Amino acid sequence: MVVKEVLKSFPLFADLSEEDLEDIEKIVHKKSFSKGEIILYQFDPGDSLYIISRGKVKVVLFSRDGKEVLLSTLGPGEFFGEMALLDGLPRSASVVATEDSELLVLKRKDFIELIRNHPEIALRILTIMSKRLRYADQKIGSLILMDVYGRVARVLVELAEKEGKKINDDIIIETKLKQKDIASMVGASRETVSRVLKDFVRSGFITIDGKKIIIHNADLSIGKKI
Repeated sequence: MVVKEVLKSFPLFADLSEEDLEDIEKIVHKKSFSKGEIILYQFDPGDSLYIISRGKVKVVLFSRDGKEVLLSTLGPGEFFGEMALLDGLPRSASVVATEDSELLVLKRKDFIELIRNHPEIALRILTIMSKRLRYADQKIGSLILMDVYGRVARVLVELAEKEGKKINDDIIIETKLKQKDIASMVGASRETVSRVLKDFVRSGFITIDGKKIIIHNADLSIGKKI
């Protein structure tokens, strides 16, 4: 897919004219990353916005002893790096490619000029950032208020909303997240998450088939049912 077509499908630029898209096409450049490659490190200077045109990445924090905390996963059409771009502070987290990925990179000076010329883009960014802040608030709340069953259920609901395919009364999630990734997201051990998922299977709430998780009788209220 040519760069302009990628930009056109990207929510921030969806309503721009062909001429505007061609101008943006001139100031972005492609960058490829292999699976497992670190795209940017926490505390690096923030000088670029990254748009995912192909592949998937994970946003993580690393502790001093190397433990990884998974904050979120992002796929085609999504972006990252906007916080450091706007406030000029270092990166707040690291980003790692979870599969071979291709990104469009927009430098800070070009990004600022783009916003000056198209203030509606800034409003869209603020909307998306607000959603991310709400998600962060909900995640913090679940870590404090929910037990591990509720936290795992919440992750399944989020995956269903983002990646799930509804078939009759079921939702099928094809995810590359491993149990250790879910454990990192909910603040529990992999063994605990494994036990919770087995309990969900025994209760008939879900079926696990290889990399597929099937949520039965799903109306995305599983977190309330369990």
